[in-house]
Amino acid sequence: MNKKIFISTGEVSGDLHGGLLSKALFDEARKLSINLEIYGLGGEKMKNQGVQIFQDTTSISAIGIWEALPLIIPMMKVQKKFLKFIKNDRPNCLILIDYMGPNIRIGTKLKRSKSNIPIYYYIAPQEWAWRVGNNSTTNLINFSDRIFAIFKQEANFYKRKGGNVLWVGHPMVDLTKKLPSKKDSRKFLKLRSNQNILLLMPASRTQELKYILPTYLKTARKLQLRYPSLIVYIPSCRRVFEKRFRKGLEKYGIKGKVISQQDDSELMPYIYSLTKLALCKSGTVNMELALYGIPQIVGYRVSRVTAFIAKKILNFKVRFISPVNLLVKKSIIPEFVQKNFNEKKIFYRACRLLELTSEKSKIKKGYTLLKKELGKKGVVERAAKEIINSII
Repeated sequence: MNKKIFISTGEVSGDLHGGLLSKALFDEARKLSINLEIYGLGGEKMKNQGVQIFQDTTSISAIGIWEALPLIIPMMKVQKKFLKFIKNDRPNCLILIDYMGPNIRIGTKLKRSKSNIPIYYYIAPQEWAWRVGNNSTTNLINFSDRIFAIFKQEANFYKRKGGNVLWVGHPMVDLTKKLPSKKDSRKFLKLRSNQNILLLMPASRTQELKYILPTYLKTARKLQLRYPSLIVYIPSCRRVFEKRFRKGLEKYGIKGKVISQQDDSELMPYIYSLTKLALCKSGTVNMELALYGIPQIVGYRVSRVTAFIAKKILNFKVRFISPVNLLVKKSIIPEFVQKNFNEKKIFYRACRLLELTSEKSKIKKGYTLLKKELGKKGVVERAAKEIINSII
């Protein structure tokens, strides 16, 4: 039996989830003696799992109106070609993963074409957490035949809107494993017995190199001066960022190391084991750090133009920017956004987290609450089984 699936996603996190789901889909197909082909928009992690990548979309993504302008025409060209490819090659289903703007357009146009190709949304937009303008939502329900929700709130929200929804749980639950001991980690990373790690995870999009990276580097420098035993580690996330990260460490005189993308999977468990504090942007990484119990500070900044349009014109509202805080509906981890995103404020809060037991305890209690909201292991397999069973 031959089957064909198309996947559309973008950005580094979308590629990660696309890779995990693709592996599970191939595994499930093999059990049922199905010859499965998967094509997609994505990146290296999907490609490494055997997906035939139609276009690498990890480099053409941005958050914000002003920041996205240079990428609109390239993305529209990709979408046009991809839609033509789908219509001509007719997969058994199309899976949309995150990547809200482009995927909403692809789903809408495909449904309008009356192709009758089943459309599934996995990791849908977090509309349960934010609102724009008059509280209207995207037309995701109109074109999605089924939504595979990773959050309970997400599932309840789309069910109330009339969607066909299955809550599968959060895929990061599947990736959490027992970390190596601190002793083994120091030996593996060649760190002294008193050394610990200050982890920087500032960027997965090009715009974040401009708006987020410098502030975190300045903060890291101040923290290293106060706590000389802290060593800075920065996972590159994307190969093209490695040079920029290294230059940043040199510019600010920071003792540290950039972890290349190819070494990421091998080294991260040891790095996490020794991480005292992480300074990161908002996104999937917040969930991963929380599941490992690592204290973190989350920050984000976009251009002034984007911030003005979002607040004053679009009336964009969101209580928190981190999925960790959004899920438990209260501030577990510190957030610094726009004007508040500066090294003085972040440095002060980082010192409190490094020095005060009460601050660490508050975060750990919050993480315990969070874990109850994420479901049981086997998330990706559950989603894959449902998808494969739907096309046979």
